[in-house]
Order: sequence, then C-alpha cells, then structure tokens
Amino acid sequence: MKRPATTAPTVTTTLVLASSLLLASCGSGGNGGNGSTDAAGDAAISVENCGDTVTLDGPPDNVTLLKPAAVTTLADLGVLDRVGNRAGQYPEEYFDDATNQALADIPSITDKTDESGHLQISREEVVAAAPDLVLGETDTVNRQTLASSDIPLIEEPAFCDAIDGPVTWDDVWDQVGLYGTVFDRQDVAASTVDDLRARLAAVEEEAASHAAAGRSVAVLYPTVGGGVTYAYGAGSMAAPIVASTGASNVYGDQADRVFEVTAEDIVERNPDVILALHSDGGEEQVLDAVNQIPGIDRTTAGRSRHILPMLLNYAEPPTPLAVDGLEKLTTYLQENP
Repeated sequence: MKRPATTAPTVTTTLVLASSLLLASCGSGGNGGNGSTDAAGDAAISVENCGDTVTLDGPPDNVTLLKPAAVTTLADLGVLDRVGNRAGQYPEEYFDDATNQALADIPSITDKTDESGHLQISREEVVAAAPDLVLGETDTVNRQTLASSDIPLIEEPAFCDAIDGPVTWDDVWDQVGLYGTVFDRQDVAASTVDDLRARLAAVEEEAASHAAAGRSVAVLYPTVGGGVTYAYGAGSMAAPIVASTGASNVYGDQADRVFEVTAEDIVERNPDVILALHSDGGEEQVLDAVNQIPGIDRTTAGRSRHILPMLLNYAEPPTPLAVDGLEKLTTYLQENP
C-alpha cells in the first residue's frame, strides 16, 4: 500500500552540511563550498547526499525539478531561474506571486500523478531534457537509473531516511545550506538562515504569550475516500513545528517519520487538535476524510471540530516552508482555544 506522495522513503540519504558550514561561508564571499578545481579551471562542487558523494562540475544552470520541496529555497537563493524544466504539481498556495510566475514560465515535462499523488515520469523524459542536475527522485528517476547518463541527482534527506534521530529546526537550516553550496551561494544561504531563525524566534515568543502548553496535536495524513491513515512522529518536521507552538505531538513517542495508525489508536490518544495534511489543495475532502475516521467524534478534536487542513510541505520535509507551517498552526491554536 502506498504512502502519501513525497513521503515514502526511497534511497538512503546522508546530509553532511551543518550550521558551521554556513557560518564559515560568511567569510568566503560566497565563493567557498566543498570543491576542487578541474583542469579547465572550473570549481567542482561536492556534497554528501543519499549515502553518496554527489559531485558537480560547477554550479548547475539547467536543473530539472521533480518536487516542490526545494522551490522556496531556490527562490530565496535567487537561483530559480536555473531550473530549465519541472515535473509534478506545484500548489500556488506555497509560494508568493513572483515565485508562482517564475514556476509558470518553466516548461513542464508532465504533471501526471497516480491516485496516491506520486509523479509518473520516465527516465527517458528526464534524460531528454539534458539537465546538469535533477532535484527530487521517483521510482523510475533516481540516482541508479540516471548513472549511465552521468546526471547527478539530489533528494531531500527526509525523503531518504537520512536524518538520524529526531528532526529539529537545524535540519531546515541544513537544507538551505545544502543548496547554498550546490549553487555557490553560501553567503546568501547564511543570510537566509538568519532571517528564518529570526522568524522562528518571533513565532515562538508569540506562542509563549498564548500558551498552548497542555494541548495535544495529532499530525495525520488521511486517505481521501477512505483507507489508511498515516501519522507523523519525532522523525518528521511536524514534531518541532508542534513543539514550537508549546503543544505536544500525541505521536511524539514514535521515532519514525511517518507510519500507519489505526482509528482505535487515534481515539485512545485523544488529540485536542488534528493537523490534517494533504497534497492536492482539497481542504473539504481532507476534512471529510478525518471526520470519517471511526470514533473520531469521541476525541476532543472531533467533538470540537478542531481540525486544521494543511498542505503537506508546510510540515514535511524540513524546508523554509516549515516556518510558514508553524505560523499557520500557531495562529490556529490561538484562534481556537
């Protein structure tokens, strides 16, 4: 049975890029990064990702994008114009007007997905675009299938089970740092992280003044139309988002990122609020899906109708959109005590 789109683990990932890299890059004028110089004088760039060392000849300028997770970071770094082709779906709610216009101007290879929201694209379609970097992977387009074409690929660490231990806000900063290195924009990445840290601190201060302590949140991904319900534990970005509001994650005792849960378990844990994640913008559908979970009306969240639908990437994986997700959840908790 398939998990929610862009949440199923695929290839094992390791991201070795910490905040110290960002700080060190501030003194490098943005020309640092992990790299060496080849015979032609171009600086090669290497990063650790998905258990491999990914090496580029230099900053990429013809990227093929297969998922929306990197878009906000690329826009913040000023390199979204390096994307030559995209595939998949990019909900406009995630992005500002300028970013949505930039995405609209990028040719789409395909936006076809299966019933679970997984992108349907062939290796041949991606290779035909002749990218110098692919961001995101699918069952058919991944590091192994692209190896013979010598096309490098980078995937979000959370989608490859590459984050060891509980997810924290540092994983967001690391995501920005990764792309800062890949595109040789380390100083811009460091500035972006500073701005994100400031937003986080402001939201946490605001949340503390409207205490959500003692309230519990279940972060769920229900199957629209009936079927499996998934929950997010300490291994997901949802965990630090909930914690930063002052509330507790009812599945915070689970180390996994995403896993199947039963209706009986949800009822037993009795969340005060349900954060209902979805991928397609159908808020009414996801609300119906939650309300159809057997026994949900016996939970505090079900009785009070405290169910907040939210697009997936606001809560998973670790990206700057998580700060937006935190702001949305904090506001909801304040307005629905």
